[in-house]
Amino acid sequence: MSIDREQVEHVALLARLNLSEDELTRLTGDLQAILGFFDRLQELDTEALAPMEHVTAAANVFRDDELRPSLPQDQALAASADHDDEFFRVPQVVD
Repeated sequence: MSIDREQVEHVALLARLNLSEDELTRLTGDLQAILGFFDRLQELDTEALAPMEHVTAAANVFRDDELRPSLPQDQALAASADHDDEFFRVPQVVD
């Protein structure tokens, strides 16, 4: 697997990144090295390994969903820049 400068320029264009010549050269080399690591991983025999969900033995760290008192509505609305009787007002973002 390989990547060339033209492909890096194309991805930079899609991501709207304005990269200098030095950055393009460096990123092309860095990405080529990363793809080389993937090529090396493809050489490993993984038939006897069980699939993993996480790299570490992760456990659910979320707290229980318990009903607790919340901030009163009038106090929450008092901190807003603009509000109605019951709701926050925000500028329209969709035409």
